[in-house]
Amino acid sequence: MVSSCVPTRNITYLQESPTVKNDSLITIQKVQPPYRLQINDVLSIQIKAPYDPELVSMFNVGNTASNSSSNQAGGLYFSGYTIDQHGDIRVPQLGEIKALGLTLEELRELIERRLLTEYFKENADLFVTVRLGGLRYVMAGEVSGQGEQVIFRDQVSIIEAIANSGGVPITGDLTKVRIVRQYPDGVKVHHLDLTQLDVVYSPYYYIQPNDMIVVDPLPQKSLGTGTTGLASFTTIISVLTTLVTTVLFFTRL
Repeated sequence: MVSSCVPTRNITYLQESPTVKNDSLITIQKVQPPYRLQINDVLSIQIKAPYDPELVSMFNVGNTASNSSSNQAGGLYFSGYTIDQHGDIRVPQLGEIKALGLTLEELRELIERRLLTEYFKENADLFVTVRLGGLRYVMAGEVSGQGEQVIFRDQVSIIEAIANSGGVPITGDLTKVRIVRQYPDGVKVHHLDLTQLDVVYSPYYYIQPNDMIVVDPLPQKSLGTGTTGLASFTTIISVLTTLVTTVLFFTRL
């Protein structure tokens, strides 16, 4: 009965090490390497030039303020720019632009440079903004909310991502959380123990777009013996009652 219960150390987030003093300051490296754009990323591109609004309107076709400010994740699917299977985006007037592998800043500079070379003058006060259409990721496994999730922020920790999807139930194993991440040369799997406070030092503590977060179930779920002492006690009593009833039935035959 005791072994079938879920210990609190397996379901408690960010537990401090016994060697660390309470309320001690922990330095987190929040500056992450710049994200490199991947296929199927959805981008929001806005071009502004106060001295030439008519020319700007040619490039912002279908990317109106009402669409770009929409709080719904599907808004940018229709009005944004999706990186196709060849790694390109199609921008009005500029045509296809290779975006795969670039950072947002590199793509912004590329678009701005082409606009200044081909359409705008140097004194046009051109302003280009390139942003991801939200940080999209997928939750799978023993979690409360499975499927694709979107958070409209530039930086999200794995704890925040899990909380946004509804959290992990008591039957989920926080010691074996996996991040399946896409790279230009393939897919890699990274393992995190969310019960340890040291996880904040991990280079994978902050998720990236298109990450898949997988939480495995605890063995107690597959055994079906219960997740609390009371549930386990009830299961054992039920088993004993069944056995006693069966023995009495056969002895009275």
